[in-house]
Amino acid sequence: MDTKERFFEEIRKGDLEKVNIILEKDPKLINSKDQRGSTPLILATYYKKGDIASLLIDKGAAIDAKDASGNTALMGVCFKGYTDIAKLLIQKGANVNERNTMGATSLIYSATFNHLEIAKLLIENGADKVIKDAKGNTALDHAKMKGVPALINVLQ
Repeated sequence: MDTKERFFEEIRKGDLEKVNIILEKDPKLINSKDQRGSTPLILATYYKKGDIASLLIDKGAAIDAKDASGNTALMGVCFKGYTDIAKLLIQKGANVNERNTMGATSLIYSATFNHLEIAKLLIENGADKVIKDAKGNTALDHAKMKGVPALINVLQ
C-alpha cells in the first residue's frame, strides 16, 4: 500500500494522529483524490470524521473541491444528515450554493433526504431556495414530493 492509499485508509478508520503524521511528511496529499475521485476532506466528512475534517481544513484542504460526481463535502453531509459537520463546513467558508453535475445543491439534498435542521442551517447561511436541479426541481419541489410539511414550511 502506497502512502496515498494509507492516508485515505487512515481517514476512513478515523485515526487523527496517523492522518496528521502522513500529512506532515507529504503535504501535497491534502487535495489528492482517491480512486473514486474523493478528496481527503470529502472522505472524512462522508465517514463522519469531524476532527479529521477540521484538521484538513486548517491545513489548507480545498473546502469546495468536488468528487467525480461534482459533489462537495457539504453536499455529502447534507444527504447523510451530519448537522455538526455541516456547521463546521459552513463556518469554515463552504459555498452553500455550489452545484453538482446534476445541478443539485446542498439545500436540495437536505430536502430530498428530509434533513430539516440542515435545511434551516443552510437557509440561515444564505442558501438560495430558487435554484433548480437539472430536472427543473427546487428544494421546495423535492420536499413536496416527499410530503414533509415541516420542510415545506421552511422552504416556502
